[in-house]
Parts: sequence; C-alpha cells; structure tokens
Amino acid sequence: MPQRRFCQVDVFTAEPYKGNPVAVVLDGDGLDAAQMQAIARWTNLSETTFVSRPGNPEADYRLRIFTPTSELPFAGHPTIGSAHAMLASGFRPRRAGELVQECGVGLVRMRTGEEGIRIALPSAQFRPAGEDIRLAVEQAIGAPLLENPVAVDLGIVWLTGQVAGGDVLRGLRPDMNRVAEAAKKAGTNGINIFGLDGESVEVRSFAPHEGTPEDPVCGSGNGAVAYYLRERRGPVDYQARQGRCVGRDGRIVIAHENDTIWLGGLAVNCIEGYLLA
Repeated sequence: MPQRRFCQVDVFTAEPYKGNPVAVVLDGDGLDAAQMQAIARWTNLSETTFVSRPGNPEADYRLRIFTPTSELPFAGHPTIGSAHAMLASGFRPRRAGELVQECGVGLVRMRTGEEGIRIALPSAQFRPAGEDIRLAVEQAIGAPLLENPVAVDLGIVWLTGQVAGGDVLRGLRPDMNRVAEAAKKAGTNGINIFGLDGESVEVRSFAPHEGTPEDPVCGSGNGAVAYYLRERRGPVDYQARQGRCVGRDGRIVIAHENDTIWLGGLAVNCIEGYLLA
C-alpha cells in the first residue's frame, strides 16, 4: 500500500497534549471521499484532514475536512493544524508569511508568524432561534441562557448561546442525547455555549450527533462566538479559553481588522510518520 505522510497536530497550544488534536494526511491526492471518510472514522478524532493539489490557482493547497461521520466545508482547528503541518514539513507558500487554503467554503486566507497561525474567518450567516429551541437547549445543558440562541453559519453551523458566567459554563453537565436532539431540531452541527468572566471569554462546544460529544478546543465554535459578540458589543479583541472541562487548556486569539475577524493560535506536532492507504 502507498505510504502517505501523516502527522497529528495539537492545536491552540504550545504545550503538547493541552490543545485539540487533528490528524493530517499530507499526501491526499489519489484518495476518494469514501477512503477519506473511512480513515477519519478510524482515527476517531473530531476531524481528520487531507491535503491535495489546489484547483484554484490562487490557493497554496486544497484541504478536505472529515469528522468521523461526515465531511465539513470548513473548520477552524483543522485549518490551523493542517497549515502548521504543511509548514513543518518544509512546504513553502507562494507568499512569505501568508497561506491561502482552498476548501468547501472557498478560499481561506491565513497569516503565519511567531505568534502562530491566524485565519481570516469566512463571512457568517445568522439565523435567530425561537423560544422552543431556547428551551430545548436549556433542558439539554441544564442551565438558562441569557437570551435566545443564534445559529451562526461559518460553513459549519453552531447554535450559539450565552450563560451567566464562566462558573456556570464550567459547571454544565449536558445531557448529550438532548444536546443532539436540540442541535438537529435547530438544523445545526452542534451547540456552542460561552460565558464571560469580566472580559475573559470561555467556550464549550458540543456535537454528539457529529461524533464529538465535546470538542476540546473548537476554532469554528470560537469564531461563532466572535461573530455573536461583535453583533452585540461591536468589534472587541480578546483571548478565549476552552478545554478545561475535558483536561485541556486551549488559547484562542480573536482580533478585528476592518470587517474581518482573525482567529488564531499556536500548534505543535505530536505524531509524525506515514499512513498506509
């Protein structure tokens, strides 16, 4: 069987095993969607990615992103982890300090440097949820929301809501069956809850029906929160935390530049080798 370069990258951390892992197949050309899905099911991580030659001449590479059960058009931590893996493998982008990824939502711009990799988030679409969805979410997480949640669509759709504070967030004990039911009822990939400790933001992201009961540190989930907060408070730069409830401690940086929200963080390789496929 062919050998394909493979690595597992811990994202949103400089300390191995404190962030969110993504499996990256660096030589994805020649694999079809069924093979990619089978590999993603086998790695059993929240996402597995496959790098291949781009179809768009403006892109440095094409990325396909799979959960254990389905393909996603975009996700944050797989994008950062795959970019880190490419650069660590010796890949040279067409423009120093920049990367352009082709994926299901189109072209995604990135900036690279000592502070990590930052993504220009895709434009978001908003769909407010009604009282019935709010009630379903509150029953699922066991705590009240401050207002009706909003479905924020970044290619992956997070039903996003706010609880009273960080202590409430960290104390949640979600009923995953009800979480899955509420997310499906709202037509979303998962439920994304955040709380504020002063100006500090903490996030938890649940997607049990997508194969990930709780995502340790979720880029797209944090992107949804950034859009949610911008709609209500205007553009505010901040650093978020995620993962402490599952033994991790990821850090995500949010910065605004004109109409663009940049989301970023550090990453580190934890496994390097070859995949037989």
